[in-house]
Amino acid sequence: MAVPLIQQIRVGSYIMGQRLRGNARYPLVLMLEPLFRCNLACPGCGKIDYEDDILNRRLSVEDCLGAVDECGAPVVSIPGGEPLLHRDIKAIVEGIVARKKFVYLCTNALLLEKRLDMFAPTPYLTFSVHLDGLREHHDRAVNQPGTFDRAVSAIKAAKARGFRVNVNCTLFDQMTAEEAAEFFDFSMNELGVEGITVSPGYAYERAPDQAHFLNRQKTKNLFRDILRIGQAKERKWRFSQSSLFMDFLAGNQTYECTPWGNPTRNIFGWQRPCYLLSEGYAPSFKALMEETEWERYGTGNYEKCADCMVHCGYEATAVTDTVKHPLKALRVWLKGPRTEGPMAPDVALDNQRPAQFVFEDLVKTLSERKAESKAKARTGERSDAA
Repeated sequence: MAVPLIQQIRVGSYIMGQRLRGNARYPLVLMLEPLFRCNLACPGCGKIDYEDDILNRRLSVEDCLGAVDECGAPVVSIPGGEPLLHRDIKAIVEGIVARKKFVYLCTNALLLEKRLDMFAPTPYLTFSVHLDGLREHHDRAVNQPGTFDRAVSAIKAAKARGFRVNVNCTLFDQMTAEEAAEFFDFSMNELGVEGITVSPGYAYERAPDQAHFLNRQKTKNLFRDILRIGQAKERKWRFSQSSLFMDFLAGNQTYECTPWGNPTRNIFGWQRPCYLLSEGYAPSFKALMEETEWERYGTGNYEKCADCMVHCGYEATAVTDTVKHPLKALRVWLKGPRTEGPMAPDVALDNQRPAQFVFEDLVKTLSERKAESKAKARTGERSDAA
């Protein structure tokens, strides 16, 4: 099963509880980034060119578990950077599992096979391995030959030890529908993973490669083509996402982004407004939820969000819609997303505000504050010594 039954029940109960309490905004998945450092330099990534001072920073175990408690989301995704580079990742995962939260540890798997002894199989832990297609596509996407084979070896080793493993696949415009279908077949049949998390790539403004991101119409066409192949040949692909999110990717649902559904905590604080955009940081989860101007973000509201259809923005919308309209979700789950006929109307872009490029100054300010704080601490230590 792509998503454990216990997770489906817990998340559904959590959503119903939030609705009964009248909460309009609540988190579903905490995106916990304990570090930015990575052992790859993917050209489609927007988090690989920080200065060393930032790349060397880590959230402590206490910071991580404090964020889990503060946020309260039932699911915790641990991206990065590469989380397995964090020396305390074992303690972080164990602390989250002890809280009965569902952990998705996102990894490129280069270190996974060596680190498996650090973890114990449990329904609360899933390794989400980053694979962007078969060997040629994946190695080109991460700009390093041999990574596909190492990831495949690690997946098989993890499965042999009883761990839950998902494949996390980001699609760009370099892969055809036929190639994607072949990769999904490989993931299900050869690797035997529990599920596939699939999403179009987001055009990070700092990513070195800006040429291969999909716009919304290309995304819908590509997913219709992929799903049409799967339905025609009765492929048994298991996606670790809701049926309505897949229906959205195929152009059959008009959804607005739920940026607060996947709040991000990283070395700078609580990132505004979402995992994909970094335009400020809040000192606490409460401040993030109450002080962020949410209406300024999302497709139709902000130019940077115009082409976004990524799961961390829209899966929460689809899951909420599933709880509200279970029969609609059941129909899509039974029949699959519609791949023919007119698409649902898209969100109008007429009134979106222009993009603001504030990241460089923001990070500079945060780094300067960090340096000032260290300098004051050193001055205090010298004064105490005197």
